[in-house]
Amino acid sequence: MSILGISCGFHDAAITLIDHKGNIAFAGHSERYSKLKHDSHLSKGLLDEIRDHHISTIAYYERPWNKQFRQLRSGQGIDWNKLTTKQIIKDECSSWLPNWPKRIESHNHHLSHAAAGFQTSPFTRATVVVIDAIGEWDTISIWGAEYNHMGAAKYKLLWKQTYPHSIGLFYSAMTKRVGLQPLDEEYILMGMSAYGNPKYSNQFKNTFIENELKVLFKENLHLGITNETFSDIDEYDIAASTQELTENLIYNVMYRARKFNWSNNLVYMGGVALNCLANRNLGEYFEKIWIMPNPGDAGSSLGAAALSYGMRINWNNAFLGHNISGRYPVNDILDHLVKDRIVGVASGRAEFGPRALGNRSLLADPRGPEIKDKVNEIKRRQKFRPFAPVILAEMADKYFDLKKGWHLSPYMQSVATCKFPERFPAIVHHDGTSRVQTVQKDGSGIRELLEKWYILTECPMLLNTSLNIRGEPMVNDRSDADRFEKMYGVKVCS
Repeated sequence: MSILGISCGFHDAAITLIDHKGNIAFAGHSERYSKLKHDSHLSKGLLDEIRDHHISTIAYYERPWNKQFRQLRSGQGIDWNKLTTKQIIKDECSSWLPNWPKRIESHNHHLSHAAAGFQTSPFTRATVVVIDAIGEWDTISIWGAEYNHMGAAKYKLLWKQTYPHSIGLFYSAMTKRVGLQPLDEEYILMGMSAYGNPKYSNQFKNTFIENELKVLFKENLHLGITNETFSDIDEYDIAASTQELTENLIYNVMYRARKFNWSNNLVYMGGVALNCLANRNLGEYFEKIWIMPNPGDAGSSLGAAALSYGMRINWNNAFLGHNISGRYPVNDILDHLVKDRIVGVASGRAEFGPRALGNRSLLADPRGPEIKDKVNEIKRRQKFRPFAPVILAEMADKYFDLKKGWHLSPYMQSVATCKFPERFPAIVHHDGTSRVQTVQKDGSGIRELLEKWYILTECPMLLNTSLNIRGEPMVNDRSDADRFEKMYGVKVCS
């Protein structure tokens, strides 16, 4: 008897299946089956992954009628086919579900974010902060979370901000302003910020912000801003100024959250939690930090299922998706790294979340000055885009100035200054930072690979980026890997 959590209908559709013991049986992204980036619908291939499970409950990640009411109030109109959860589930799943579950539940959007974080975290009590573009109405929420004496997860809403006052909408508007795709390429704006000067952040604040501490905006930025706004400003300076103002707004929220004195443990969720530049300073507000590696809407499929389950979820790692069977090809990867310095890997279960962590990765030697440009060329990305290092956890402090709260960073959620940038040019960004992924002695394939690579080269790290090209979903199955290998001339080991 399993609970199926669903996030779909807007962007990044995903499902999570939780069994009766709180184990995550499967979690995956629709786009990796349909091959449509940010696919909003549930693809048949994704649903086929869980066909053999008996589903007792479907849990949906938001309340459609509440969302539709907000859209009506904001002038967007109503989609009469999406007023109820049953309508949406019927449209997405009816041909796939021969035995309709007896129970269908829908949960508040921000509470689904909160549960995805808290109920997978190592904490029994935590302050939960959710910051995204928009839920039904909420754009920021702060929760006090704990388990009661029966082990049930309980949430107390401590503070919230509502539409249209949104940090996420502001960042997306500025993403659109510099010619990038909102709700897709915000991470590129973040990368661009290293090349600019944040000298306009005060001007941006005066233009857009009514009250910085309360996160009140002067205007609704849902549809973005016109290209004529700040037309005489360099786009890299726009990115840098946007990033600085966004960080200040986030830290105001964190300060407010800390002042409630609910807990020194922070659970941080929502799409804005993917901003690893801002994340580096979260340790100034909380002692311990947990960001579930899929903090956006796709991850809320897990949150909805967690709310219906009601208790702690057994979280081991983010490898929860499609399985490519077989032993992790450590020696094959090493051979190609030595020979070609760049190699792909598609092995084991796919990562749940937007970042490759070793099972669907493009790996490279980080020491060569030409490697960064070569990998960007393979992935069809802009040359300024940074890459991340994956490193043996016990050696991370030796090579990176890790900020407070981030000495373990298994999911690439924060940046740190590299202490030897001249030795590892392929993984150091223009500002001297790297988005570090640490790997503990966990028995994983990527851990064994790093250990052998270190013995072979005395280099404890590799460049790690997702196995895809710009605009396409991450490689999912072996046929995807074969296609990548053929089209882009890079060996993909399984």
